[in-house]
Amino acid sequence: MNRTSSLALAGSVAAAIALLSGAANAADMNSMGEMEKCYGVSLKGHNDCKAAYPGATCAGSQKIDYDGQSFKEVPKGTCTAMKTPHGMGSLTPFTNKM
Repeated sequence: MNRTSSLALAGSVAAAIALLSGAANAADMNSMGEMEKCYGVSLKGHNDCKAAYPGATCAGSQKIDYDGQSFKEVPKGTCTAMKTPHGMGSLTPFTNKM
């Protein structure tokens, strides 16, 4: 193997390790509570466990898209920057105005 090939292979291995390390760090952040409940951003049937209205059971029970009473867990600090057809994500439940 020539020097150029060796350097290219070493660079590829280093990039793969960095990518895997980044994925591990993201998983660590999620397991350490770096997530927050974001209301009004999930699609029908894709909410995380719990909804704020009677009759809702758990994950996947959301009946409409962007329901302000249902949440999706998102990385902390990103919720209120999420744009939906009805406005932005909310850290508290809200009633949809349709």
